[in-house]
Amino acid sequence: MEYKKLDASRWLLRLDPDDEIVASLGKLAAAEHIRLAMVQGLGAVKKVVMGVYNVPQQAYKANTLIGAFEMLSLTGTLDTMAGKPYSHLHIAVGDEDGLAHGGHLNEAVISATAEIVVTALPGEVDRERSEVTGLNIWKF
Repeated sequence: MEYKKLDASRWLLRLDPDDEIVASLGKLAAAEHIRLAMVQGLGAVKKVVMGVYNVPQQAYKANTLIGAFEMLSLTGTLDTMAGKPYSHLHIAVGDEDGLAHGGHLNEAVISATAEIVVTALPGEVDRERSEVTGLNIWKF
């Protein structure tokens, strides 16, 4: 993982083979004291674990894909929970047959590279667990 700070509110993050997206964004957020930001990216992954949330069951169904995948879109937020870096990311990947798969990102391991733009927003937002949904939601 390498990154470049463009200005006071924007970073370019390059991930290399075997880097993991969620962990890398957490390291960047901690190192640069990012408390609230938007995330956008693309690249290539060889393993992705993503899920769909079942609200009545308050549980994710995780889907793991292993192989050659283009990361069509990575989008989400960086913020905090209990004062520590927290990410909420969604991913869409395309397989070798051109089929798309997507969901809430739990883990993604880079096969070739990823190019991610992190844009800080003013202020900060912490998260707390919602008893209604079971999700970690923004606490205003």
